[in-house]
Amino acid sequence: MKEEFQEALKLRIIPVVAIHDARNASPLAEALRQGGLPCAEITFRTAAAAEAIHQIAKRSNMLVGAGTVLKVDQVKQAVDSGACFIVSPGFNPKVVQYCLDHQIPVTPGISNPTDIEMALDFGLEIVKFFPAEAFGGLKTLKAMSAPYTMMKFIPTGGIGPHNLLDYLKHPQVPACGGSWMVASNLIAEGRFDEITRLTREAIEIVSQVEKQ
Repeated sequence: MKEEFQEALKLRIIPVVAIHDARNASPLAEALRQGGLPCAEITFRTAAAAEAIHQIAKRSNMLVGAGTVLKVDQVKQAVDSGACFIVSPGFNPKVVQYCLDHQIPVTPGISNPTDIEMALDFGLEIVKFFPAEAFGGLKTLKAMSAPYTMMKFIPTGGIGPHNLLDYLKHPQVPACGGSWMVASNLIAEGRFDEITRLTREAIEIVSQVEKQ
């Protein structure tokens, strides 16, 4: 699982998906793959999450994780469905400890230095900065991360084409979470060609990081 999570981070963007009908999971995965982003974080914000993870996990060409994981039972359900990493909006010590005990990559959400120090106490090296833009965006992240050079951050919340490049240029940001290319209405309406187009645009932004 750790190797798969590292592969996901190398993509520099992790699509954050709220899917309401698991039947859309496979065509969504194909749209992301064709766009050059073979990864998805399926959030437990809907009843279809576990089955959607299962459908995507069956594909050998996709990496899939679970997001909005709030309790240990959801970790178990996600992993049983095929998730290879866990993401949570906040720092739940029980969820983090369970994942560590079972060698499951976990990225808990943080929004202040106290959260970061809790993560350090658990031996974590990567956390999720959430909700990024609502908490001051890149300016806050730069100030907050300065004393914690050993920590990496995955900003999520309010990330889009307009600010993705700026976040990715920060040396402590290996990747960002984003949902603009996988908006729920696009999935529900079956607009998978549009998802592929938006994904390709996102990948083009990522490619600019290496050029600068």
